[in-house]
Amino acid sequence: MTIKTFSFGGDLAINRLGFGAMRLAMGTFDGPVRAPETGIKVLRRAVELGVNHLDTAGFYGRGPVRANELIRRALTPYREDGLVIATKVGPLRGPKGLPSEQAMPDQLRGLVEADLRSLGLDRLDLVYLRVGGMSGPGGESIAERFAVLAELRAQGLIRHLGVSNLDAAQFAEARAIAPVAAVQNRHTGDMGLLAACEEAGIAYVPYFPLGGGGEPRSAERLGKVAARLGTTTAQVAIASLLAMSPSVLAIPGTGSLDHLEENLAAADLSLTEQDLADLRG
Repeated sequence: MTIKTFSFGGDLAINRLGFGAMRLAMGTFDGPVRAPETGIKVLRRAVELGVNHLDTAGFYGRGPVRANELIRRALTPYREDGLVIATKVGPLRGPKGLPSEQAMPDQLRGLVEADLRSLGLDRLDLVYLRVGGMSGPGGESIAERFAVLAELRAQGLIRHLGVSNLDAAQFAEARAIAPVAAVQNRHTGDMGLLAACEEAGIAYVPYFPLGGGGEPRSAERLGKVAARLGTTTAQVAIASLLAMSPSVLAIPGTGSLDHLEENLAAADLSLTEQDLADLRG
């Protein structure tokens, strides 16, 4: 039976199926803005359905519509029974409006403080250092930037630290500076890194768990299993992530109430060994 909960850093218990807030404000970073009222309805319904882990960022949004502000408007006063909000800092918007540039170490405090204000919080539950702009992981030191976040954690502004879009060397670099509670990499990332997270009790949180807006990953294999189970390919994709490891968390995002309910129903989908074998091909 799939274990349905996980504990960040040993003290923040969450459901392994959470919600990613990127699509609340817009379909894509360069796409049209969504109606704020729809995002607020999606957030409230997500929490009603048991979501207690929200993944967001200050750069999720376009113009006046921002994911953090939607979260604050929809959910404050925040409930006291364990709603965990994770955010990420590091990317800066470039000339084309995309988060393609990186903050310097002396800019990170300002980004964390901006997240605190926009979310209406005194302390952030989990902050990822997102590295590499929009490129793939690896090839640069993260020590100086991660040390800034470690200092903010020591000052009480952050409860737990995470790292995103990194390779094994950067992961080791971060862990030598401060405890790492979560890693957020693309779902097609390094499985060796997932194994290291599982061994250390660190969450592994794949982003773009449904393919990043295109066809779900391995659509043909997913479709075969979905047809057999009488469910959707998106639900099978989410359930397969949760079946990979007890350290894996899923954060599918949407700006649609219908898609939200479809995605969250995957928490109750059980995959057999045959299903998993078919998905592996």
